[in-house]
Amino acid sequence: MTALMEAPVLAPAPPDRRYARQRRLAWIGKHSIAIVLGIMFVTPVVYLVLLSLMTSDQALTSDYWPNAWHPENYVRVFEVTPLPRYLLNTIIYAVSSTVLVLLSSVPAAYALAKLRFRGRNGLFLLVICVMMLPPQVVTVPLYLMWARYGLTGSLAPLIIPAIFGDAFCIFLLRQFLLTIPSEYLDAARVDGCGEWRTLLRVVLPMARPGIAAAGLFQFFYCWNDYYGPLLYTSENESSWTLSLGLASFHSVHHVDWNLVTAATVLAMAPLIIIFFFAQRAFVQGITLTGFKG
Repeated sequence: MTALMEAPVLAPAPPDRRYARQRRLAWIGKHSIAIVLGIMFVTPVVYLVLLSLMTSDQALTSDYWPNAWHPENYVRVFEVTPLPRYLLNTIIYAVSSTVLVLLSSVPAAYALAKLRFRGRNGLFLLVICVMMLPPQVVTVPLYLMWARYGLTGSLAPLIIPAIFGDAFCIFLLRQFLLTIPSEYLDAARVDGCGEWRTLLRVVLPMARPGIAAAGLFQFFYCWNDYYGPLLYTSENESSWTLSLGLASFHSVHHVDWNLVTAATVLAMAPLIIIFFFAQRAFVQGITLTGFKG
């Protein structure tokens, strides 16, 4: 006798599981472009970290995964180059310039956004023109001026100009301050507040996202600046910043790509950490600057 073998019947998936799977697929389809862009931006960083953990012989070969992990590369970086000194100079340059730029740009942006005076639109047009002016245009006269005062070879030519503000920060802050209703300022003036007190007590607390965005832009620019330190501090290694130090490290130790990438990862880490904690204020400050013109 032969028995008929019936094929097992698979039970359909529960409705909740099917609904969850459909939601996941819909979410992936909706954010597919963002996922692809995220992978494109993250992949070079991941490869940079993997490269910094390889040996010098394996670096920049067809191997994308370390045969053996070498975290001691990060220790060797401090042995072959004065990285702490470069880091200290970069912090001094970035923090000092950011503070000075904000102290001078906030009042200028407040005047262009909320005060009525003759020539205001002309001054704002001048700010836009300065923002579009390439820095290389004024390189020679500025260098001659700083050399006449004996300040080349130090960080002074990079920090002192921040006292006079930054055109891009003024523009960004002015656009953000336009989104603050003027009724708040009028109420403060009715209560007897002058313009400085109105700025400090009313405008600044409401403009924190815009100030944070402008500060991050300036800080990131100074941290990554290569042209300025190369121009003014190249003759004095004790004043070099991270960007200039990494470039010289690359030219001297061009074979040790694992050490070059390890130093690059150490230079990138502070910016990533700062942006991770300040991204909400940064995005909010950038978004609100386009609401009113």
